[in-house]
Amino acid sequence: MSARRSKLAARLQYLLVLYVFVQVVVGSFTELPYPYWAGWLPIVAILVIAFVRRRSADRETAAHPQDPVPIDPPVTGRWSALNSPATKVPSHGTHAYGQTYAIDIVADPEDRERPGFAWVWPVARSNADFPAFGAPLLAVADATVVHAEDGQRDHLSRNSLLALLYLVIVESIGRTLGGARRVVGNHVVLDLGDGTYALYAHLERGSLAVRTGDKVTTGQELARCGNSGNSTEPHVHFQLMDTPDLTTARGLPFTWRGVGVPVNGERFTVQDERELT
Repeated sequence: MSARRSKLAARLQYLLVLYVFVQVVVGSFTELPYPYWAGWLPIVAILVIAFVRRRSADRETAAHPQDPVPIDPPVTGRWSALNSPATKVPSHGTHAYGQTYAIDIVADPEDRERPGFAWVWPVARSNADFPAFGAPLLAVADATVVHAEDGQRDHLSRNSLLALLYLVIVESIGRTLGGARRVVGNHVVLDLGDGTYALYAHLERGSLAVRTGDKVTTGQELARCGNSGNSTEPHVHFQLMDTPDLTTARGLPFTWRGVGVPVNGERFTVQDERELT
């Protein structure tokens, strides 16, 4: 699917989601009659468009395999992988927003335990309970900052059954209607050159150490790990893509020097070279 068609399909899907949302809201406060199909047809159309886009992206990924781009890790310390292209592609179950090879990692220090999933209680936790929150995020290569924002709030965790249902049923729809920036939350996009762009998502509010247009060097601190956007807990969402436009971006494979691409659940440690010099 061409970039133009992909963008048109994304906009149509957005309009259909908005239509369904309005129907639900209007239907909750009025008893205006409307045809039965008016409620179900848009939902079917959304599912069909999503299926066609997924199949098209799957075929394109298989038909044009690319060599992984070697870059430095975006963090230091001990971490674990949650979603990884080493386990499946697309790693997040979708090619949308350039996420084909995206990876999610959480801090997993030896001296501090990360809170686990809660089936009943507590429903939500403070971000300070998670060791990833506030961890510095580093430039993976010499680059130029093409976009940087950190004005969105860090919400409480969504790693309990009730909170996760709220995230999926309520928050995800609202953020989808708000566009890509609401889904990824606070974020930084770097231009690494040669048509390669790096996205750091879910940053901590007010933590940016760079601005759009800045030149950065490998290992330079960009911001801190947060819990903004469509996120269950403080974690690092990182990906490479072929354009800074998230609505049309295609994911690019990568490998972290000295780490590779960890499998889901695999722990890895990145030494801070600055501490050794």
